[in-house]
Amino acid sequence: MTVILASLAVLTALILLSGAALWLYTWRTARRIEAAMPPSGRFVDVPGARLHVVERGQGPALLLVHGLSGQLENFGYGMIAPLAESFRVVAVDRPGAGHSTRMPGSPADLPAQADALAALCDKLGLERPLVVGHSLGGAIALALAIRHSERVGGLALIAPLTHPPTTISPVFKAMAVPRAWQRRLMAWTLVVPMSIRHRAEVMDIVFGPDPVPDDFPTRGGGLLALRPRHFLAASEDLLGAARSLPDLLRDYGALRVPVSVLYGREDRILDFAEHGEALVAKVPGATLTLVSGGHMLPVTAIATSVDFVRTAAARMQGTAPRAAQFA
Repeated sequence: MTVILASLAVLTALILLSGAALWLYTWRTARRIEAAMPPSGRFVDVPGARLHVVERGQGPALLLVHGLSGQLENFGYGMIAPLAESFRVVAVDRPGAGHSTRMPGSPADLPAQADALAALCDKLGLERPLVVGHSLGGAIALALAIRHSERVGGLALIAPLTHPPTTISPVFKAMAVPRAWQRRLMAWTLVVPMSIRHRAEVMDIVFGPDPVPDDFPTRGGGLLALRPRHFLAASEDLLGAARSLPDLLRDYGALRVPVSVLYGREDRILDFAEHGEALVAKVPGATLTLVSGGHMLPVTAIATSVDFVRTAAARMQGTAPRAAQFA
């Protein structure tokens, strides 16, 4: 019996030491990333969040909304600069993402995120901007247009989440753990080392079949996802979207702003038929443009994505047709 108790004590000590080592590794990695990649914009306080915002250019307003586990540098990688030649571009780190924070207890569902963006539009004086939403940012853009129709001029959705997925991508399964304490434990122990170890497989799903740019971790902000608070916020986003997306579907037919959708045929995260064609079938006058490529079109197909936004802006301003498009 004494031997068994001693063995259990040793095993417990080893587990605690391993957990402490993983926690320290995670903490040091997060600190190094934040020191190397400080905020590039300014902060705007809205109900429930403090938002990091980058503004460039002058002209008609564009509001850029990134996807799950992303941040505004997904657009900053190549889209912001050319769009700023003709537009007032506002890119935002969503609550909890990038350098933004979400206040404790604030909800992360689609209505709450849409309300935060509506408040941001008011604070910045954005008059009926074209809202550009990528992936989960597309669902949030749709919620914004439905809940605050007077604040939105049009939607340009790139690989948007629009319907409850039939399956969750393996990339995001860890975020779907239902218990908050389990997600916190994972975030501070396993997530960072496992993400680094399996980076190639994860990026192949997220970007494939397009290649991953070598400088995406820094120039595209990819390293910012390797922080516990970013993982936890993304997990709240995922669970919040799952709860609120079914209710959003009922209002798609009531949308009256121009809606343009761009999708890659080979997208490995979201299926273009399930989320692109299905949305266009429900929204009067919506258009769908299909191109060759994967999910990260704002990074891998910059010229195509910029032209898509410019065309959507022209539609919103009444200088381009609203007929459905398939390319």
